[in-house]
Amino acid sequence: MQPLDIFHLRRRHAIFFFLVLAALTYGAILVTEYDTVRGLSAIPRAATWALRNFIPDAEAFARLPRILDKLLETVLMSVSSATVASACGLVVALMGATTTRLHPWLSLPARGIASIFRNIDVSAWALILLFSFGQSSYTGYFALFFVTFGFIVRVMIETIDEVSTESVEALRATGAGYLAIISQSIIPACLPQLISWVLFMIETNIRSATLVGILTGTGIGFAFDLYFKSFNYSSASLVVLVIVVAVLLIESLSNAIRRAVL
Repeated sequence: MQPLDIFHLRRRHAIFFFLVLAALTYGAILVTEYDTVRGLSAIPRAATWALRNFIPDAEAFARLPRILDKLLETVLMSVSSATVASACGLVVALMGATTTRLHPWLSLPARGIASIFRNIDVSAWALILLFSFGQSSYTGYFALFFVTFGFIVRVMIETIDEVSTESVEALRATGAGYLAIISQSIIPACLPQLISWVLFMIETNIRSATLVGILTGTGIGFAFDLYFKSFNYSSASLVVLVIVVAVLLIESLSNAIRRAVL
């Protein structure tokens, strides 16, 4: 196929995609009876209201130490759930990966567990766990733990299976045992990717912990929910600003660690 024909084919595909997207959007507007004109005209009023109410004042800054305490609780919960879940997930991934599984029958259960834990949303986990632990830090911790565990198992299975089998075969030829192969070949080859994924999950968990905190009554999410429902919008806006700054700082730190490791 000539380059010009490929270009025309891609252009037809792009046009078809946007036409389908436009049709779905129009259909959704009809089904939901959404008033587009009214929605667009409400944007300036919403922006004016936000600028008038969501501005931290002196009373909000007086609550800053309490907000930072809640933020620290959220960050520690996110870091601990990500690291512990990653360690447990790595063990399950070693049992599920084709290169390192102890028995072929272990691969399917490991992948199934990862799929179940990963595909249930963190908010759904929080609601499920509320029946067991109530509104406590345990609920938020285990909700983040389960989602991180499922994600890490999946990505580490794929990472382990992509590792070159030459070093594994060389160690087996020398009579090395299973643990020696894992510690001397698999873990060193996968460690940079594992660290990168753990850092990614820490960032993700901090964002998710805000929603989990609203549902479980803990952490920075609870502080935002408390101020917002009591119409204390200036303090709620300060909570939002603190969350944004914290996420940006942690993302910058994780990027620096990635550059140093990778």
